Amino acid sequence: MIREKALRRLHIHGGGRRGAEAWPHVADPDAIFVSFPADASIADQAEELASEHRGERLLVFAHSIGAVPAVLAAHRLEVAGLVLLEPALYDIARGHAAVERHIGIVTEARARVSVGDLRGFWAIMRPLMFGGPFEAARWEDEQSLAARWAATNLPWGHGVRERMLDGIPTLVVTGGWNEEYEVIGEIIATRGAVHRILPGAQHRPQDLPGFADVVAEFETSLAGA
Repeated sequence: MIREKALRRLHIHGGGRRGAEAWPHVADPDAIFVSFPADASIADQAEELASEHRGERLLVFAHSIGAVPAVLAAHRLEVAGLVLLEPALYDIARGHAAVERHIGIVTEARARVSVGDLRGFWAIMRPLMFGGPFEAARWEDEQSLAARWAATNLPWGHGVRERMLDGIPTLVVTGGWNEEYEVIGEIIATRGAVHRILPGAQHRPQDLPGFADVVAEFETSLAGA
């Protein structure tokens, strides 16, 4: 009698905290927490996932930009299911007004970096990403944060297509606060994914008490498939 492999839960961080620090409410002692090097490209991240976790039966959790390498690597892994949290899969939503607006603003900001104007970059990016205006009095304190954001991977331009999720049971959880992520969730849902909206934590719905129940429901559906 061949026993089915145990299901392991692989957690892929977004653009901020890495490793277990990005998932403070996960209590599973067997969970795997990815921590990509700060300078790893999206292609490098996808290759790391595919090589390091081949042969394991996985339920993959991926937050924000972490969804990009997760989707790119998924068909090279034994993925029982995907849980995508506010997935930054902008490639599948090109042409939508909210998505194009975001890409346009970031492109303008990155152009400032290319001519050495980090302060000008932050004057554009800070309101977009954090909701508050650029303040000259805070620039010294925020300069290192600006430099990190200026060097971070962009989540578009990687050839992600919605068909890459075909055949993989997928749960998308969004926070109901940002049109870009809701559009992406709706597009994935047209390919058969389950889309749930958990308001209250904006970009981190995984921090809400109700998230565990949504995941448990999804896992039950996997067991019955």
